[in-house]
Amino acid sequence: MVVVFVLVALAVLAVLALGHWYVWRRLVRDTTRGPGPARRAGTAVFVAGPLLMVSALAAERSGAPFWLQRALAWPGFLWMALALYLLLAVAAGEVLRPVLHRTLARRAARRTALTGTASTTAPAPLARTAAAAPATPATAPPTGGLARPGRKPGADPASAAEAPESPAPDAHPAPVDTAPAPAAVGAHADPAPDARVTAASPAQPAPTRRLFVSRVVGGTAAAAAAATVGQGTYGVLRGPRVKRVTVALGKLPRAAHGFRIAVVSDIHLGPILGRDFTQRVVDTVNATQPDLIAVVGDLVDGSVKDLGPAAAPLARLRARHGAYFVTGNHEYFSGAEQWVAEVRTLGLHPLENARSELPYFDLAGVNDLQGESEGQGPDFDRALAGRDPARACVLLAHQPVQIHESVRHGVDLQLSGHTHGGQLWPGNLVAAAANPTVAGLDRYGDTQLYVTRGAGAWGPPTRVGAPSDVTVIELAATRA
Repeated sequence: MVVVFVLVALAVLAVLALGHWYVWRRLVRDTTRGPGPARRAGTAVFVAGPLLMVSALAAERSGAPFWLQRALAWPGFLWMALALYLLLAVAAGEVLRPVLHRTLARRAARRTALTGTASTTAPAPLARTAAAAPATPATAPPTGGLARPGRKPGADPASAAEAPESPAPDAHPAPVDTAPAPAAVGAHADPAPDARVTAASPAQPAPTRRLFVSRVVGGTAAAAAAATVGQGTYGVLRGPRVKRVTVALGKLPRAAHGFRIAVVSDIHLGPILGRDFTQRVVDTVNATQPDLIAVVGDLVDGSVKDLGPAAAPLARLRARHGAYFVTGNHEYFSGAEQWVAEVRTLGLHPLENARSELPYFDLAGVNDLQGESEGQGPDFDRALAGRDPARACVLLAHQPVQIHESVRHGVDLQLSGHTHGGQLWPGNLVAAAANPTVAGLDRYGDTQLYVTRGAGAWGPPTRVGAPSDVTVIELAATRA
């Protein structure tokens, strides 16, 4: 088992290293002319970023001093989100790169063609030489040097031999198949005509074009990734928005029609989201004036000692039938027993495989699956045994995968979280592979399942394509 864990860890590190190398190559190496301050600075960023990311994860899971967790969390976790979207943006840029190359090459070819036809049909060395060094009286050809149509057969052959073979200034040059010898160009010729032709030849793409394309594509990718992460982080820090969903229950009495349950999940208090964030969540929940509040797990990422003050505003939650709590998997990473005791002091009612009979329906709760590692896993029989099957039953269970047990036990509605809706697109695809429902309301047999995207965020305080929410479930009675 240890060997498998080590192999998986090494594979993950290899994938991370390969991904960072690829992004570094496109954004740093390909956009710089060579070794220098810019390339060294970019390389330093791509070395420090992943080191901070791994350090932030290790500090949180190992229970490092809280000040160290906070120092590492912001840069480390934000780099996690930024690295993901840099990779996606750079990969998308591979489609744009050849298109831009071809477009620039065609434009260069058109310019070359237009320049050539406008000046002369002679070879480029001669044309460039003539343009750069006009003839002087010492080198200008005699006017009578070339034979013209109608020349008398008895013309002096010596004078024809001595005259250079170049057209008169006012004559149209005839096509030339071979370039003249260097001596025929004259003393005022370009000292290195071949080098100039090679640098400008359209047959060899200029290095500056490749550099230009790399900078355009890389700059666009970096800007898109930064904007995406910035917007997603702002969406989390401003607090969750309210989402309202109506759920019809056949066993609900008419007197309970319109009963409102505020569902809160995955607040994830920790080194980034603290007391101020908790207060925003509490204010959002209280503003909905719910009849009941359900906190369905993953409240914290840390110990009571470090995060007790951050959780304190939960004592201000207000609902006519109270606030209830069940554990999530992260509570078992943070000391579940201590947190169950802590939330009780804040006025919340923990449901540890237990049930409460409310006036209109039964409210039950089960522990998270992670509790099995401590002998405190979910126990549906204990939570639901002996209840009246004619009464509607609402169950709080952190993970959506527990829906199958809920169906077997005749639960009418299960309220869950855990998935974050994927949190960072395309994380929803990964979440869909591991959960029956990623977000929203679904039906499984006679049991309905609602999954909230959660109020906070784990790791990066960032959400993309999965906005945070507090959901108000409004129950509707269907029987007369």
